[in-house]
Amino acid sequence: MEGSSEPLLDAKAEVANQLLDFQWKLGMAVSSDSCRSLKYPYVAVMLKVGDRSGQVKNKSFEMTIPQFQNFYRQFKEIAAIIETV
Repeated sequence: MEGSSEPLLDAKAEVANQLLDFQWKLGMAVSSDSCRSLKYPYVAVMLKVGDRSGQVKNKSFEMTIPQFQNFYRQFKEIAAIIETV
């Protein structure tokens, strides 16, 4: 990454956290207090992450469909790179 100020992960660096579980579900927000008809699709993601001490934390977040599609493309790119290692 030319010109990037973000540090690159050293292949020898110890990974601090480990992804233990990844779940997702597609949802549709149909209404809210301020809007009767939203019809807003979203993807809810639930992660289970473990650290070196053995502590497990649950993380969750929601993404729009375009955000999830971008997320998916990035994971496909990561998988392709990992296969070359």
